[in-house]
Amino acid sequence: MTDRSVKITAIRNLFFVISGVFLTAAAISLFYLPNKIVSGGVSGISTLLYHTAGIQPGVSNAVINVVLLAVGFKVLGRDFVWKTLACTVLLSGFMQLLAYFPPVTDDLFLASVIGSVLYGFGIGLTLVAGASTGGTDIVGRLIQSRFTQFPIGQLLLFVNVLIVAVSLVTFKSVELSLYGIVSLFVSSYAIDLLIRKLNVSKLAFVVSTDGEKIAKKLVSTSPRGVTLLDATGAYTGSGTKMLVCALKENEMPAFQKKILEIDSGAFIIFSESTQIVGNGFHVYK
Repeated sequence: MTDRSVKITAIRNLFFVISGVFLTAAAISLFYLPNKIVSGGVSGISTLLYHTAGIQPGVSNAVINVVLLAVGFKVLGRDFVWKTLACTVLLSGFMQLLAYFPPVTDDLFLASVIGSVLYGFGIGLTLVAGASTGGTDIVGRLIQSRFTQFPIGQLLLFVNVLIVAVSLVTFKSVELSLYGIVSLFVSSYAIDLLIRKLNVSKLAFVVSTDGEKIAKKLVSTSPRGVTLLDATGAYTGSGTKMLVCALKENEMPAFQKKILEIDSGAFIIFSESTQIVGNGFHVYK
């Protein structure tokens, strides 16, 4: 990877982290917190502490995460801890800032659904950048380090359901707890949806008698590799070349233009790929 690519990736990841943390803070401060919606995680605990003890959510979020990181420093690793700590400080700052703004809505359904979509996209963006806002992620990792037979997804679900159950006892409202469960599932779906969309790439198949010339052009003018195969036309029986190339969606117009400049009669097929593993492609998890 060139220095320019490294810089672009670093800038993109920084943008994803800041945007993701802001969306997460907005979901908590403008939708969850004022409507007493507890969907699990440290944000849920912060909501409970705010309404029962009057502790500011930004403060409780920071303190809880710092304690969890300190406890699990050896297990989690230095890199994960520092990234999470940075995101935690940023999240707490945004939460405190947005706490001064009025809630967007007092409709519980809208607050749970819209808030969950924002929360899911926010968490998804931070994960895509290789960072984490902490919370139950830390708890899940710590528990899994002792009980390796349990998948982390099940552990996180158990912890979040436990927090929602505590909200039922605290607020004594089945309705609020049900909205908390709805929020939990909607935000989980939003995270998966965002990551799936970011993993989508294009697979190009090009059939042309000028295959070798096109391959040289593409290799010399783009960061993508090309596979060149021998092919035979079923109707004509004549030999030709087929090129196979994986690329991002925004690279398609330039890719097509380069091919048609050499062979205006080239046959080009673009298909969607949900995941490509290899040089030049990053799998978001």
